[in-house]
Amino acid sequence: MVTDISPVSVGSGNKPLVLVVDDEYGPRESIAFTLSSDFSVETASRALEAIKKLRAKQYAVVVLDIRMPEMDGIKALEELRKIDQDVAVIMLTGYGTLNTAQQAMVAGANQYLRKPPDVSELIEAVRKQSAATRMRRRQTEIALQTQELNEALKREIESAEPHIWQSRASVELVHDLNNPLTVVIGYGALLADEARNVATADGAAGRKLKEYAAIIEKAAEYCHHLSENWRLSARNQAEFTPVDLVGIAHEVRQIIFFENGAIRFCGLGQALVRGSKFELMRIFQNLFKYSLEAGATVLTMQVQMVGGKYEVSISDNGSGMAPDGLKKAMRGGFSSKSSTGLGISICRHLLGTHGATLDIESALGKGTTVVMVFPAIKQ
Repeated sequence: MVTDISPVSVGSGNKPLVLVVDDEYGPRESIAFTLSSDFSVETASRALEAIKKLRAKQYAVVVLDIRMPEMDGIKALEELRKIDQDVAVIMLTGYGTLNTAQQAMVAGANQYLRKPPDVSELIEAVRKQSAATRMRRRQTEIALQTQELNEALKREIESAEPHIWQSRASVELVHDLNNPLTVVIGYGALLADEARNVATADGAAGRKLKEYAAIIEKAAEYCHHLSENWRLSARNQAEFTPVDLVGIAHEVRQIIFFENGAIRFCGLGQALVRGSKFELMRIFQNLFKYSLEAGATVLTMQVQMVGGKYEVSISDNGSGMAPDGLKKAMRGGFSSKSSTGLGISICRHLLGTHGATLDIESALGKGTTVVMVFPAIKQ
C-alpha cells in the first residue's frame, strides 16, 4: 500500500509515469528517450534518489538497474516495496547477473530484461506492467473501501445492538432449532437401524425402539414449542407457569446431549420458578453447548438457595476466555471456532424475561463459570 504520496500515477498529457533508475548516464537516458513517446519519464541516478521520488508521487512503472553503487537494485527493491506495494518494477540485468535477477523476482520484482534491452521488448514490457499497476491500484482501492464499509457496519451493529432483539429473533430461532432437529435426525437413523431387525429381535430390541421413538417425540415437541413461543412472544402473550429448573436441565441433557456424562448435577434436587419451560430449555441448551464447544470434559451445574433466590451456577474446565473475549461475550458478540456467538445473547434476553440475572467469570485456560439468579416462587 502506498503511504504519504500523491494519488496520481500519470505525468504530463495523462501518460503513465515511469521512473528509470540507473547510475550510468548513457543507458539511463537512452531508455528514457525510448519510452518518452508513450510515457512520461523521470530518471534517477542513485537508489536513494529514486526512493525519495517514490515517497513524493506514484509511478506506474519503475525500471531499475540491479548493479548500482551505494545501494544495489535488490536492496532498493526491498525499500521500494515498503513505500509502494502496487507499482510494477522491471529489473535490468547485465551479462552474468541472471541469478541475481531471478532473486529480484522472488523479492517482489514483476519482470526482468537483459541490459541493454531490445527497444520493442522494453516498450511492450512497460506497457504491460503499467496496465498491471493500474489494476492492482484499483484492487487495493476496492479492498480499502470494503474494509472501511465493514468497519462502519460493525460499529453500527455494536451501537444498535441493545435495540435489535426483535429483528434478530428469527435468526436466533433457527440457531436454537438446529440442535433438536439434529437429534431428531440422529435418533431417526438409530430407529431405522433397529427397525431392520424387528422381525427377529427379542424383547430388548423392542424396548429400544420405544425408547428412541420417545426421544424423537420429545425433540420434535421441543421444536414445536420453540416456534410457538416465538409466535406468542411476538404478540406479548408469553405464558409462565411453575416449572422446575433442575428437571428442565436434566431433560435438556437427555434430549439434546444424548445423556452426555460430562454434564453433572449437584445441589438442590428441585428449584421451582415461574417461567416458560421451553424458553428455559433454550437457556440450558445454549450454556451446555457453549461449554462443550470450548473443550470442557466436565461441566457441573449446581443449584442452591441464596437469600430467597435460586442461584444456578454452571462451571466447566474448558478453554476459558481472555478479558476482551469475556467482554464481547457479555455483549453477545463472542464467537468460538464452531459457534456463531448468538448463544450468550439469547440467554441474556430470555433470562431478562424471567426476571433473572446472568454473570460470567472466565480465565483463559482455566474454564468458565456462568451464574444465574432466579426469583423463587413465593410459597
